Amino acid sequence: MAVAIGVDLGGSHVTAALVSDEGIIHAQHELDITDRSFDAVIASVSLVIHGAMKETKEKIVAIGVGSPGNIEARSGSVLYSPNFGWENAPLGERLRAAFNLPVFVGNDARCATLGEYEHGIGRGTKDFALLTLGTGVGGGIVAGGRLVLGNRYGAGEIGHHQIRPTDGFVCGCGKIGCLEAQASGTGLIRHAFAVAPSFPRSALLDVPREKLGSKKIRKAAQAGDLHAMTAWKNFCSDLAIGLANIVAFTNPQVIALGGGVSTAGDFLLDSVRPRVDELTTMVPKGTTQIVAATLGNDAGQVGAATMAFRGGLQA
Repeated sequence: MAVAIGVDLGGSHVTAALVSDEGIIHAQHELDITDRSFDAVIASVSLVIHGAMKETKEKIVAIGVGSPGNIEARSGSVLYSPNFGWENAPLGERLRAAFNLPVFVGNDARCATLGEYEHGIGRGTKDFALLTLGTGVGGGIVAGGRLVLGNRYGAGEIGHHQIRPTDGFVCGCGKIGCLEAQASGTGLIRHAFAVAPSFPRSALLDVPREKLGSKKIRKAAQAGDLHAMTAWKNFCSDLAIGLANIVAFTNPQVIALGGGVSTAGDFLLDSVRPRVDELTTMVPKGTTQIVAATLGNDAGQVGAATMAFRGGLQA
């Protein structure tokens, strides 16, 4: 059995998995990240990799790391990562020196896209897109069977195309009305507060602002709470604009929705599919299937390992 290590590096934790070439995870090790300095993160990444390596006697082909930020693929340097405050961080170089193995580094969302495409709901398609709906909106695009990376490996930043540039929420990137600002879990919370003046007796307002989460709003909407239902409707309308734009940009066979918000399942899909059809004009309506992703939180590790087997995202 051929195996690789797939590492999913996030802002609050890092996970390393031992993954077969069939995309099956055989062991996982995870650590919380409390110190985001480069040396501290390298130490945490090394610990979880060592933990995963101890789980096998098979030869490990390579290590793949999905990291937030813009990545220089050849060296594996993180050119810029707002999540960590890094610039030109030599992530690949440090890990190659530590493990004496080939190490490949790619953007975490693109790795998740590759994992879902090769071993999840995207398998068998040629044109595919993944959106991860969590605190932000990540994702990636596959066109003609190849992951789209762009001129400087920045393609696929779906969350940062603007859908409401004049009347939207301010995004973390500084622009107004990005899809991430409107249709992430954070965006759902913002929608709830935006319409709150119309619902002064709402039970949602009994919760301190800092403790009101997207899951609570979604469950209240499913239970019929008018305030939550209005916020959910506005959130889904904005998400549908973004999805319809993806249909216009790349005309994929499948768009998969992953991340925490997507656990709403049919409640989410049934809300956005009709609106996407309304906004789709240049191809037959319903051409693109909008579905739930299947790998969940494992997509990043599976995709990073797949990248390692391939010898890089671009291979």
